[in-house]
Parts: sequence; C-alpha cells; structure tokens
Amino acid sequence: MTRGLRNNNPGNIRHNGDTYQGEVKGTDKSFKTFSSMAYGYRAMFVVLNTYQRKYGLRTIREMIARWAPSTENDTESYIRSVAEWSHVPADCRITTTNHDVMPDIVAAMSRVENGVEANRKDVEAGWRLFMQ
Repeated sequence: MTRGLRNNNPGNIRHNGDTYQGEVKGTDKSFKTFSSMAYGYRAMFVVLNTYQRKYGLRTIREMIARWAPSTENDTESYIRSVAEWSHVPADCRITTTNHDVMPDIVAAMSRVENGVEANRKDVEAGWRLFMQ
C-alpha cells in the first residue's frame, strides 16, 4: 500500500501550517494523515480551490506546477497524465467548484500520486464534504 493510501492522504499533502477537517495525528513525519479517504480527497479539493482563489491558478497545468513542482517531480508527465485521465485539456480554464470536471481531475491526481485508480465513491464523498 502506498504512503498516500496508508495515510488516507491520496494527494500526498505535506505537513504545513494548514489544518484540514478530518486531519488526525499520524506517524508520518512528512505527510498529513486523515481519518478517512473522503477527508483526504476533501483536502485536495480545498487546496486546489485555494490555488484558484488566492493565486489565480485556472488550469490543470498551473495547478499541477504548484502542487508537484519540477524540483521534486516530473511535472510535465504529471500534467499530461492528469489531463489525459480526466479528459480535461491541460490549458483549459476550469472552475474548482465545477462538479463536471473536478472529481475527475482529483481522481487523476490521486492515480498519479498512488499508482492505482481512485475509488470514485471516496472521491465523491470528498466532493460532498468540500461543498458543504
């Protein structure tokens, strides 16, 4: 099982000053732990929404470049994979509160992060938590 799945953190969100709903104390020194996968997915939606509101990032390319910087990742490959798997062009403007695209984008990001298909029920549960 991958680190992200073990931690219920499908986006591999690192420890930082932010605290998210459903975040629990875990044993991982680098990455957050959530009480359920739904809360892990909720955190991904929250982060991407913050990217849009606070930093004006409007495309998969812009968001992934911040999420997975090239200093640590093959960012271009990450962008291509998310665009292909979500069926959303990398440079298409998106709205992070649009259910038509965001669950597919987050599921694709989880697949890149963990190497396995996302459980769509968990992604949708995370979306519902995010939209509350």
